[in-house]
Amino acid sequence: RKFIIPFRGSEIFKNRQKNNPDPAIPLYKGNPKETGYKTKEGYVTVPEMIPELVVPDLTGFKLKPYVSYRAPDVVQSEFTAQDLFNAVYSKKIVEDFNTGKLKSDGEAVDPSEAEKLTPEVAWIKARQTGSDIFSERSKREEEELYFS
Repeated sequence: RKFIIPFRGSEIFKNRQKNNPDPAIPLYKGNPKETGYKTKEGYVTVPEMIPELVVPDLTGFKLKPYVSYRAPDVVQSEFTAQDLFNAVYSKKIVEDFNTGKLKSDGEAVDPSEAEKLTPEVAWIKARQTGSDIFSERSKREEEELYFS
């Protein structure tokens, strides 16, 4: 059975540890963490060991520090591929359509840098550091999924 740390051991063991502590079994101190160490000369305080509270300055901050329980729940639908397409490409497609910069097959006359990418280059760029895509699949499974 496990015991709470200050109550571990018999009374004899605890008294022996108080009088002649074994360095391999440190004595439990229920006090806050020490801010230094003991030497033969005395106690040495280390400034880096002193706890420091970092509190932001909220002067001029307009939001309340809590959310009321009466606040309405925010329900957001799942972000789908259609939503991503609308967010990235729809504005350019509508703009090209209105200015007449589309070919008869729907291709852009002057494509943007993203539209000029080949599927292989786009796949590599999407997996670069900072692209925000993380996959549980192996590289082979990814290649089979996208290049087969």
